[in-house]
Amino acid sequence: MDAAIDATAGQFELNEDQLAIRDMAGSFAAEKVAPFALEWDKAKHFPEDVIRETGQLGFGGLYVKEDVGGSALSRLDAVLVFEQLAHACPGFSSFISIHNMAAAMIDRFGSEEQRQRLLPKLTSMEWLASYCLTEPGSGSDAAALKTKAVRSGGNGSDYVLNGTKQFISGAGDSDVYVAMVRTGADGPKGISTLVVPKDAPGLSFGANEHKMGWHMQSTRQVIFDDCKVPAENLLSGEGAGFGIAMAGLDGGRLNIAACSVGGAQSALDKALAYTAERKAFGQSLDRFQALQFRLADMETELQAARLFLYAAASKLDRKAHDASKWSAMAKRFVTDTGFDIANDALQLLGGYGYLHDYGIEKLVRDLRVHQILEGTNEIMRVIIARHLIGR
Repeated sequence: MDAAIDATAGQFELNEDQLAIRDMAGSFAAEKVAPFALEWDKAKHFPEDVIRETGQLGFGGLYVKEDVGGSALSRLDAVLVFEQLAHACPGFSSFISIHNMAAAMIDRFGSEEQRQRLLPKLTSMEWLASYCLTEPGSGSDAAALKTKAVRSGGNGSDYVLNGTKQFISGAGDSDVYVAMVRTGADGPKGISTLVVPKDAPGLSFGANEHKMGWHMQSTRQVIFDDCKVPAENLLSGEGAGFGIAMAGLDGGRLNIAACSVGGAQSALDKALAYTAERKAFGQSLDRFQALQFRLADMETELQAARLFLYAAASKLDRKAHDASKWSAMAKRFVTDTGFDIANDALQLLGGYGYLHDYGIEKLVRDLRVHQILEGTNEIMRVIIARHLIGR
């Protein structure tokens, strides 16, 4: 791994522990994910058994505290894991990212009783978790969500939920759903967070969506129809949900950016191998200067994206005052760059790049959604601009 540059602390290289984390994730991905990624994509197969295996490596709670089975890694450590997993399959890596975002919310905002009750099964991957924020009528405007949660039962011992969540990764396969719901008035102050178990009465799921990419993981609606959830599953009290959701998104944006770096690196690797082997006009393609220039630009842009990502992760680790701005900038720049590199790689392979068996078109499809989820890249520009002009 090339040296990275921290935004404020000068130049550094990955230390021995980080190299070990990176290599462990890379070895697992190369053995357990990469050989099967195209097959999973074609069959739209959710590899639940392989996903659960990552719990043995500590990937079920990467930045969850150790007392409940977490690995207590830094954000920089974690992006190394997601990058390596995404080199094998961005869809696989992104699901691990979403699970970790949900687990981290419980670790950070849950009571001690909630942490001890829920997290050991999440960090071990005995339970898989999904994050439920988006709704059919509220995507970028998350504060406008409509799913209602009303107290019921003796002494308000339960919440009854009604509403629908849209575009939920892992819906129907996950065991736990960290859901943002409305317990109060319109706006962000009326939003709360509930941990909903899969077996909750009144919880159901829509049909698996037909998507452009991420075929190996399900994407369904999560439907609450008089869904009963114990009040003991409320995180941090009523009205805290919007803050919980936004706190989780800074890290989630870095994770998805890391998935873009890993996918882009895979695309570049495939393009290098192809242009070295394929011959035209008596020489391999990588002997033509025009293609060399394209490869050189792809490598330069990839390394710039990687350095930006590592700098932003370091900011978040240090709780820097501008960490949210850097997370938004990294998400915007890295996911745009990752998609462009994969698309350029497809062009370099010509007609073969368009074929499923070569793996490039899958990377293009998988990386495209990274520019949309965890906040669209247009919303990232809004966040960045607000920081710049002091709003």
